[in-house]
Amino acid sequence: MTSYQLEIFEQIPGSYELRLVAPDGAVKTRSVPRAVVDDLVETVDRYYTEHAIAPRVFGSTQLQDIGTRLAGFIDGDNGWLTPLLSPPGTTVRIVAGQRLRHLPWELLFDNGSFPAVDDRAALLTVRTRGTRQVHTDSPLPSNRPLRVLFMATSPEGVEPVLNYEAEEAAILAATARTGTALVVEESGTLEGLRFLFRDYGAGYFDVLHLSGHATVGADGEPVLLLENEFGGLHLATADQLVQAMAGHWPRLVFVSACLSASASTDDAPLSLGERLVDAGAPAVLGWALPVGDSAAIEFAAELYRNLADGQPIDAAVVAARRHLHRQKSPAWHLLRVYADDTPLDAMVTPLHTTGRAQLRIRHADQQFLDPRTMVSRVAARNRFVGRRRVIQRCLRTLRRPDSQALVLHGMGGLGKSSLASRLLERMPTHQHAVWYGRVDMSKFRELTDKVAFPTLTKHIEAMTLLSQDVVPLSVRLRYLLDANGPLGDLPCLFVFDDFEDGNLEQQDNGPVLSAAMAEILPALLGAIRDTGSTSRVIITSRYRFPAPTGSGLTVESLESLTDVEQVKKLANLPNLRPGSPLDQRIRVRAIQAAAGNPRLLDWLDLIVADATTEPDELLTAIEATADRFREEILAEKLLGSQPPELRRMLAKVNVVELPVPASTVTAMHDHPSADRHIERAVQLGLLEEGVDHDTRRPRYHVSNVLRPLIRPLLTDDEYVEACAAAAQSLYHLWVVEPTNREY
Repeated sequence: MTSYQLEIFEQIPGSYELRLVAPDGAVKTRSVPRAVVDDLVETVDRYYTEHAIAPRVFGSTQLQDIGTRLAGFIDGDNGWLTPLLSPPGTTVRIVAGQRLRHLPWELLFDNGSFPAVDDRAALLTVRTRGTRQVHTDSPLPSNRPLRVLFMATSPEGVEPVLNYEAEEAAILAATARTGTALVVEESGTLEGLRFLFRDYGAGYFDVLHLSGHATVGADGEPVLLLENEFGGLHLATADQLVQAMAGHWPRLVFVSACLSASASTDDAPLSLGERLVDAGAPAVLGWALPVGDSAAIEFAAELYRNLADGQPIDAAVVAARRHLHRQKSPAWHLLRVYADDTPLDAMVTPLHTTGRAQLRIRHADQQFLDPRTMVSRVAARNRFVGRRRVIQRCLRTLRRPDSQALVLHGMGGLGKSSLASRLLERMPTHQHAVWYGRVDMSKFRELTDKVAFPTLTKHIEAMTLLSQDVVPLSVRLRYLLDANGPLGDLPCLFVFDDFEDGNLEQQDNGPVLSAAMAEILPALLGAIRDTGSTSRVIITSRYRFPAPTGSGLTVESLESLTDVEQVKKLANLPNLRPGSPLDQRIRVRAIQAAAGNPRLLDWLDLIVADATTEPDELLTAIEATADRFREEILAEKLLGSQPPELRRMLAKVNVVELPVPASTVTAMHDHPSADRHIERAVQLGLLEEGVDHDTRRPRYHVSNVLRPLIRPLLTDDEYVEACAAAAQSLYHLWVVEPTNREY
C-alpha cells in the first residue's frame, strides 16, 4: 500500500498546521483555525465514547456525520483527500498531538462510503509515535510459516468469561491451509510471558497475541487484567508488560482487549498501544472501545489468515476490517493501529515460495487413536474447552525439577485423555510417546517407533539399549535418558492412557500396579529422577494407586464441568447448542442427564440428532443412554462392591449440588471411618476431588450422573437430615467464621 504521512501540530496559539508528506517526499502545508479543531474534538467526545450509543450501531448516521467532518478536515479547500483514495490503497501515518491523534480517523466518510473498508482503494490510518521519517528499509519476510505466541487471560471472578478457546480454534482454522506455529502461554501471567520469550529467544515469534480484558483506571492509566500464580486477578500496567518483554518485541503485538487502544482527547496518559510502541514494539493493534467476543474472534481469524498467507501487515488489517464490515458488525471501526517507522510489510512468504520451510507438527489428538477403529478418542485442539486452572496446575507440575509423573484421575468420561492431549499440545518442545491400555515390556519397546530421533544412529542406539534384557530395565533407561544418551537432548512426554485397563490389579486395599507395570513405571520414574531429565510421565486413570517408592508423582483429580465450561462445550455441539432447532424440552433433559460429563454430553448430542423420532421416544433414549453410560464407567458395579456405609456417604454428599470441603462431608457422614470412606471413594473415582481456588484445599462432589444409583439408598428422613447437616456446616464455615473458612 502507498504510504503518506499526515502531521498535525499547533503552530501558534489559535492555529494548527497540517503537513501532508507524499511517498516521493513532496510536502503540502496549510493552516486550520483552533476553533475548527475544538469543534471537531467536542463532537467526537460527545458521540464516540465508551458509553455512547452510536459506536454500537451498525450504519449509525452519527458515525457518518463524524466521518464526514473528519474527511472535510483533511480535505480542506485543496482536495488533499483525493490522492489518498487512489488504488490500490493507502496507509496514512498520522503524527499529531493527543487531542487529534485519538480522533476516530477510521470513520473517514467520503462520497457515501467509508474509505477504511472500500473494496477498491482502502485507506488505513496508523497512529505513528514521533516525527521520524517512514521511508526506512523493510525487513525481509521469513521464508517459513507464521509464528504466533498466543496468551489468553481469564482471572477468577472477572466477568464475562471470554471464549479464548474459540479464538485459538478460529485462528488455527483460518490458517490451516498455510499453517501457523501457534504457541500458547497458558498461565496468563507476566512471568509466564517473560519465560517463553526468553526460552524461544529474540526474533523467534512474528506476533504476540494477548487476549483478555483491559480497562483504564481512575488515574487514566491503562491496565491489563492478567492472572497471578493461582489464577487470581493481577492488574498489569504497560510498564510491567514492557519489563516482562525485556526488549524481545516481535514485529506485531495484538492486544485484543477492550479499551487497549483507548485514550481521551485531552492530556490524559497515553493508551496501552502507544506505551508499547514507545517501549520498542514496531506495531501494536488494539481496540478503542469495548468490543464483543464474537467480533474480536472474527477479526483475529481474518487477520491471521492474511498474515499467514504472506500479506503485508497493513493489507491484513484492512482485510480483517472489511470482513467485520461485511458481517455488519458495529465493531468494524474500533480497531486501531499504532506503529513506529518500520514499514508494515509482510512477515512471512506465501505458501508456495521456493524453499519455504514446512510446518512439521503431528497433532496430539492423532496420537490417541482407538486401536480398533483408528479414530481419535479425544477432543481435537479446536474442540477442547475449559479446565484452565487444572491445565495451569498440571503444567506447573510437569515443569517442576522434582517432578517425574502426573496422574490425571477421575470418573470415566470427564476428559482425562483429552486433557492429556491438551498438555502435549502445550509442551511443543517435547516428543510424544503414547500407549493405550495394558503395557508390558514388548509394548514398551515400541517407544523407539513413537519418538522421532534426530539421527538413525540415535534410533539404533535406543533400540539396542531397550533390547538388552540381561541388564535391569532401570539401568537401561538411565542410559537412554542420560545427557549423552539417545534421549539426552530429546525430552519426551511418556503417556499411559486408560491406565486402569490392564496395568492395575485389585487387592483388598485397592488397586496396585500389575506385575509388568511394577517393573516399567518405577524404572522409568527413577531414570528421570536420577538423570535430571526434563522428560515426564503422564498417566490417565479412573483409579488411584500407590506411587512407586521415591518417585515424584502428583495426582490431579478432575471434576465435572463447571457451568461456564459446560456453556462453552455446548456451543460446540450441533444439536444441544443454544439456538438449535431441537425441542427445548429434549435439550434441557439431555443437558441435565449429562450432569457436566463431557463424554455423556457427546453421546446425548448424537442421540437427539434423529429428527424422525418422537419427543417421548427421545426422552426414553436419553435415559437409556445415561444408564448405558453408568454401566460403561463401571459405576454400578463399583458401587455394588463397596461397603453400605460408603455408599450411604455418597448419597448424603450428593444432596449438595456443589463441591464441599472435607469438614462438611464428615458433618453429613458422621462415621468413625469417614476419612477412609472419602479416601476410598476418591481412589475409585466415585467421589470427585477438586481444589478450592481460595483455600487451595481439597473439595468433594458426587456427580449427578450417579444420582439414580445412590438416591434410593436414603430414606426421605435421612435425606432431610443430610441437607440439615450440610446447611449447618456450610453456615458455620461461610457465615460464623468467614475469616477462617475452608471453602
